[in-house]
Amino acid sequence: MARKSTQSVVEALSRLLADSYTLYLKTHNYHWNVKGPMFTTLHTLFQQQYTELQTAVDEIAERIRALGAYAPGSYSEYSKIAVVKEEKGRPNAIQMIRNLVKDQAIVKDAAQRLIDAAQSVGDEASADLGIRRVQTHDKNAWMLQSHLEK
Repeated sequence: MARKSTQSVVEALSRLLADSYTLYLKTHNYHWNVKGPMFTTLHTLFQQQYTELQTAVDEIAERIRALGAYAPGSYSEYSKIAVVKEEKGRPNAIQMIRNLVKDQAIVKDAAQRLIDAAQSVGDEASADLGIRRVQTHDKNAWMLQSHLEK
C-alpha cells in the first residue's frame, strides 16, 4: 500500500489512468467506426492517438506500482473513477471529433491534478509524468480541433 504522503498522488494517478484508458477505448472505437469524407484522415489520426494512449496507460499504471499501490485494472473500477465516459452510440465523424476534443480536456485536467498532488509532496517523477500528459493532450486536442475549423 502507498505511504500516506503519496496517497493523493496515487489517487490522482488512478484517475488519470481511468480517464486515459476510457479515452483509449473511445478513440479505438471511433477508429473502427468512423465513416464519411474524412475517413482516411480520421482513421489514421485516431490510430495515432489510441496507440499513444496504449503506451501512456502502461506508464501511468507502472508509476502507481512504483509508489507501492495497486493500479486499478478493470472496466468496473474505471467506470467509478473516470470522468471520461465510454461511447454508447454511433456518432458521425464531426461529433466524434467534438467528443474527443472535450475528452482530451478532461484528461488534461486529470493530468494537471496529478501535477498539483505530486508537487505538493515533492514527487517530481509523478509531476513530470503529468506534465508530459498535459503536453500530449494539448497537442491531441489541437490536431482534432483543426478538423472542425473552416
